[in-house]
Amino acid sequence: MPNTHPMTITEKIFALHSGKDYVKAGDLIEAKIDIALANDITGPIAIDVFNKIGTKEVFDKSGVVLVPDHFVPNKDIKSAQQAKILRDFVKSQDLTYKFDVGTMGIEHALLPEKGIVTAGDLIIGADSHTCTYGALGAFSTGVGSTDLGCAMASGSTWFKVPSTIKVIFNGQLKKYVTAKDLILHLIGDIGVDGALYKTLEFSGSAISSMDMDGRFTICNMAIEAGAKNGIIEADETTLNYIQNRSGINYTRKPIILKSDENAKYERIIEYDASKIEPTVAYPHLPENTHTINEAIKDNIKINQVVIGSCTNGRLEDIKAAAEILKDKKVHPDVRLIIFPATQDIILKSIELGYYQTLIKAGAAISTPTCGPCLGGHCGILADGEVCISTTNRNFVGRMGHINSKIYLASPYIAAASAVLGRIGSPEEL
Repeated sequence: MPNTHPMTITEKIFALHSGKDYVKAGDLIEAKIDIALANDITGPIAIDVFNKIGTKEVFDKSGVVLVPDHFVPNKDIKSAQQAKILRDFVKSQDLTYKFDVGTMGIEHALLPEKGIVTAGDLIIGADSHTCTYGALGAFSTGVGSTDLGCAMASGSTWFKVPSTIKVIFNGQLKKYVTAKDLILHLIGDIGVDGALYKTLEFSGSAISSMDMDGRFTICNMAIEAGAKNGIIEADETTLNYIQNRSGINYTRKPIILKSDENAKYERIIEYDASKIEPTVAYPHLPENTHTINEAIKDNIKINQVVIGSCTNGRLEDIKAAAEILKDKKVHPDVRLIIFPATQDIILKSIELGYYQTLIKAGAAISTPTCGPCLGGHCGILADGEVCISTTNRNFVGRMGHINSKIYLASPYIAAASAVLGRIGSPEEL
């Protein structure tokens, strides 16, 4: 018999968590959540909301995760106070996961690494890049701190089920073309509001052959096209990743869901990934994309390079930077700052010799922190300065002075640019 109620992966997760047989795009539902996440900027507001509700305990001690990562280690008294609010709440509620300086990481790399999130989960976070976990076959999205504070108490929240755009990337990637180039190419094509409050479901041979680090990068930037979430069907690569994670008191088993063959999509977009070039997003929007050859012709001199963040601070990214910088030197007019996403990535980078290569090249390496990505600290730009970064946003003033400029690119392009002193390609070295 034909499936009379075909659903996408996202719709199936919503049906599962709302106790319904099926849901469809446009439905308003209340759904149970598995994880409620906040950081040192959004967490204190959520905690204040939670306290005002009057509930004594969070809905699940292992379901509320607070990660101080934006201004930690603290840059000033205000940021120290923010972190203290998180620390005190974690202690008073005896939350399962306790992250702080020396054990924390950038939240969207840390939660998958520690096995806190898994396939089939419904995750909300008071940070827009919570959509990262869709790489595991989970529904994850950013919410406001007020909604998060209420969910910390109740264990549920409301959603409007989004319609889904299916994005198919087929073909083998060219040398130095990465997941970052694919997602920038898509955003350049459909625009920063091209998937507003919709699901971006990624598939195709280029996705199925991609490792988890690349998949996290693609889903992380779904929000830059306005999407409610990004998601990739869990497969053998996903399961191999999940099986190597043994989070503290981790009890949920992965739920593998696939979109039905006759699932309804608002739109299907297909690309030949073999034709996509290394891509650079010019100021001041991620949709302002150009090929690397166009950027080379524009001869864009730079002052700073940032490699890291929740988008590209994983081991694969540090490896790419080290590969380009081996036996080379950072240009004397350029500051290169590396932001590994977690302590574990730091350890592995040291063991594999990446740190030695990067330091010999002239890079400065930070503890895990969001740092300059949001104009926080450890790499703020001055008036007129230009940065090429592997982060996710290049809005006006995003990294500091409103007259500074940010270009977005992959670790390969960023590392090559650090040597050249201008935006360029590894093939020029």
